Amino acid sequence: MEYRQLGASGLKVPALGFGAGTFGGRGPVFGAWGSTDTREARRLVDLCIDAGITLFDTADVYSAGASEEVLGQAVKGRRDQVLISTKAGLPTGDGPGDYGTSRSRLIAAVEDSLRRLGTDHIDLFQLHGFDAATPVEEVLSTLDQLVRSGKVRYTGVSNFAGWQLMKSLAAADRHGFPRYAAHQVYYSLIGRDYEWELMPLAHDQGVGAIVWSPLGWGRLTGKIRRGLPLPAGSRLHATADYAPPVEDDHLHDVVDALDEVAQETGRTIPQVAINWLLRRPTVSTVLIGARDEQQLRQNIDATGWELTSEQTARLDATSHRPAPYPHFPYERQEGFARLNPPMTTRN
Repeated sequence: MEYRQLGASGLKVPALGFGAGTFGGRGPVFGAWGSTDTREARRLVDLCIDAGITLFDTADVYSAGASEEVLGQAVKGRRDQVLISTKAGLPTGDGPGDYGTSRSRLIAAVEDSLRRLGTDHIDLFQLHGFDAATPVEEVLSTLDQLVRSGKVRYTGVSNFAGWQLMKSLAAADRHGFPRYAAHQVYYSLIGRDYEWELMPLAHDQGVGAIVWSPLGWGRLTGKIRRGLPLPAGSRLHATADYAPPVEDDHLHDVVDALDEVAQETGRTIPQVAINWLLRRPTVSTVLIGARDEQQLRQNIDATGWELTSEQTARLDATSHRPAPYPHFPYERQEGFARLNPPMTTRN
């Protein structure tokens, strides 16, 4: 397994991480994702560690905390072999203190996560969303306190807009607080919005991307095809309203291109989709999920080989969507393009 620096930090992470959203299986959304129990989770963790996948990502909202509990049990006795990433900030209840990233909320969230995970520290603690009601200085000073206490090693964010992330980084620099090392983002061949603003920002500021849902919320498994009904076992039946949007025609065009490349390489459609992401600029880790051992083994095999430049260019062209303003002049007009040369794929 290839290991990479997480942004500009000193933390080394595997190119593939494991998303534990399938652990626990509580509630209508996360129950549709998966219902992996502790025994099954231990087996998946075994396979991950054997393959060099040592980063495990969860959140306090995943199955109402059950994901953290199952993950904690699954890594028990080998905590020093793994990195644990968790997130907080989204609502976990109906009370005024059950959401957001205020000082009291963050301290309580970290203590609760440590208890559920059965550990004394969190390797990477991320804000699950931007809290516009709490000053960024309050958030950053609290995270600084948690880092100094040893309960958190590195900090990051998830699902931030460009201005929200840049404002936070500037405040961290101004006050001497730890900078965010990671931005956990949605990025896939059917969801490339990350590239327009967040990727250049990450490149400029040294923030590593941790990619969630690399298969477009289960749409790039190869089971969803043009002219065919949604498969009976697809989680989209229960979770489509929560999924990142994509037009059907665009989805089918991308799947057709993936299918061509898969046949040329002797790989599966998911493997090609994940491999494409591994070469993108600023990407530190791609999170893979799995309901069972077969899915996990297949996703692990997305590493250890590379697409050709021609195959990459074909996937780039098929998956490309017109840039939104103010980005489209820099893409279409020569004068603007010279000001901002396009980013190349990861070397």
